[in-house]
Amino acid sequence: MIAIKSTKLRWQLVAVTYTTSLFYFLFQGGKTAFMLFIILNLLIVYLLLGRWSGIHKVSGNRSYVGPGTSTHDHSLSAGSSLEVSLNVKIPGYYPLPYVIVRDQLHRHNGQKLAFETSFVPNWKRSGQVAYQTPPLQRGEYRFTHTECLSYDVFGLFEHAGHFGSETVFSVLPQTVPLRQWHGVQRGIRGPYSHAAASRSAKETTQINGVREYLYGDRLSRVHWNATAKTGQWKSKAFERESLPRTLVILDRNPVGYNGELATRFELAVSAAASLLEKGLKEDTAMGLLSIGESMTMIDPKSGLVQRNLLMKHLTFVDADAPCPLYASLQRADHILEPGCFAIIITPDTGADVIRSMEWLSRKGILPCMLHISSSTDKLSHHPSWKHVIRDRGWPVFEISQLQELPVVLEGGGMA
Repeated sequence: MIAIKSTKLRWQLVAVTYTTSLFYFLFQGGKTAFMLFIILNLLIVYLLLGRWSGIHKVSGNRSYVGPGTSTHDHSLSAGSSLEVSLNVKIPGYYPLPYVIVRDQLHRHNGQKLAFETSFVPNWKRSGQVAYQTPPLQRGEYRFTHTECLSYDVFGLFEHAGHFGSETVFSVLPQTVPLRQWHGVQRGIRGPYSHAAASRSAKETTQINGVREYLYGDRLSRVHWNATAKTGQWKSKAFERESLPRTLVILDRNPVGYNGELATRFELAVSAAASLLEKGLKEDTAMGLLSIGESMTMIDPKSGLVQRNLLMKHLTFVDADAPCPLYASLQRADHILEPGCFAIIITPDTGADVIRSMEWLSRKGILPCMLHISSSTDKLSHHPSWKHVIRDRGWPVFEISQLQELPVVLEGGGMA
């Protein structure tokens, strides 16, 4: 509405100027008045021709690159930036002094990032602009239409056009590579030690996908359909009887994260993603229990499909649990099955954590805790509840930064 009023005022200004020049020419006469009237007419023709400048039919394409992105998998890790390049082509012959390009990036929660740049068209009436996004948080992002604006040489009137289609990509949680997992594997020993090495477990007759052909595979194992389609030897992959089942439990209660909700909850999500990524790479059946406003239970499985399902949930998850960890676990009583190894990722301390781990143990689940600490509230300041958990044989680990996770797990150092 404001833009329409502004355009109307500009045209009124042009009309007043033209009327004044016309009266000056009619009543004053002379060469000066005539030349002024002719020049003003040419300028008005120039302004009117701006409606047919060709920018309404602008075309172009957008491309972007960033760490972890590819043509097949439009995703990258949290904290990464995108380098976006726009190629713009404007049809017609009308002279354009410059073109302003406006692009917009929408996050799934409604947040918007606006970018504006400009270029001077070359003799082919085309140009290229580039910009870089700030580090992106995890979530789903989409580019909408790109808007191109042009003004006349006086900057009086605006002409706009847009091009492009909607482009969607995901920013996955940040992960850290874990080469070994001695600390957590220590908690699997005992009644679950027979399942610690999934590759040595006996195979069943249930097909669990396709793998690369290994020298020595029997002909009965060859997956002929996949071999014919890909042109490379493929073998059938079978499920194993004693796959270790690991369940990651993510605490989504915002109260426990205190005033550092943004950083500490992101650390918890990144730690969960790192553990899941590591387990799935070792053919471990990994699952996730995430209780917030809605309850999400992803049963422990292995494979690429499971990995995509877990990462998709962690991409959108928020700290919106209405109750503490212990109460949240009781809500999930009907879906928790005994016989698995559970890793609780929580910022909580004290009696609530002890009750939670005791409750899981009574359910036949072997618990382990990964504590998300802060710089102002170290685990060492509250040793009593930690000793209780450790005395009962349950591992407890502590991290305040994601980079500490490999050191804690690979070294097997407990808090």
